[in-house]
Amino acid sequence: MNSKAVATSPNKPKKLNNSDIQPRKMDFAFDPAMPRYWFDDDQFKTILLTALSCTFPEGERFFVRSVRHYQKQIQDPLLREQVKGFIGQEAHHGNEHDAFNHFMESKGVPTRKVDEFVNRGMRFMAKHLSPQRQLAKTCALEHFTAMLAELILEHPDFFKGMDERMLPLWLWHAVEESEHKAVAFDVYQDQVDSYWVRTSEMAFTTVEFISFTIFHYYQLRKDMDDPTDWRSVRGGINWLLGKPGWLRKLGKSYLAYYKRDFHPAKRDSTFLRKQGLKKLARLLERPDLAG
Repeated sequence: MNSKAVATSPNKPKKLNNSDIQPRKMDFAFDPAMPRYWFDDDQFKTILLTALSCTFPEGERFFVRSVRHYQKQIQDPLLREQVKGFIGQEAHHGNEHDAFNHFMESKGVPTRKVDEFVNRGMRFMAKHLSPQRQLAKTCALEHFTAMLAELILEHPDFFKGMDERMLPLWLWHAVEESEHKAVAFDVYQDQVDSYWVRTSEMAFTTVEFISFTIFHYYQLRKDMDDPTDWRSVRGGINWLLGKPGWLRKLGKSYLAYYKRDFHPAKRDSTFLRKQGLKKLARLLERPDLAG
């Protein structure tokens, strides 16, 4: 595999905190020979995932800051350890997607422009949203990422056609998003515990997430040197909303967030994560990742 993350020993890595949420340092390297459209040789799918990736580095840092604001006030010893794991994992996600975004920039996809736009947006929110709202937004976006992560872990055919050299990045990210899906929520419940703030922020963030994903897709395509493949766009919309309709599959999980007794851990995804880690271990020839 074209990744620096190759194990020299099958031994388990040393635990970095006293919880089950352990950061995994990967140091992915992306083969320059990989095609620009690495996802099924499809323009829409590749640029859509790249648009999402452009939001990750600054978005993950925003998540960390919103949780860290309350870190010293947390009394529960397990939650304190889980927060350490959450911060470590999110830091690595930001770094790895920075590397991926630079790779796509080298392929003629203007990721830097979107990254700078997202950076300005994160600074705006940090300035104008209360700490409670910032944490509620983190919970909302963590629910989105967890839903998407567990969808692709449950349905590996989501990745059908993806270049195998690119697959480990997305698989690793999905596993860790599922692992820490409840941490920001637990911090929120411990420190804020407002149903209105949580659900109203989710409603607003839903509109924001969809709108900005479409806008970032447009930003990337606008300055690229090849014509828009409208057949790919039509096929991609069907892929999301028609058949197989990946986004439609998220409806029930999304609506569950508005229940008063909602908690991310109510869906036990341990088996999905174990299967994902086994596959990742095979792809990278790193048996230590299988646990």
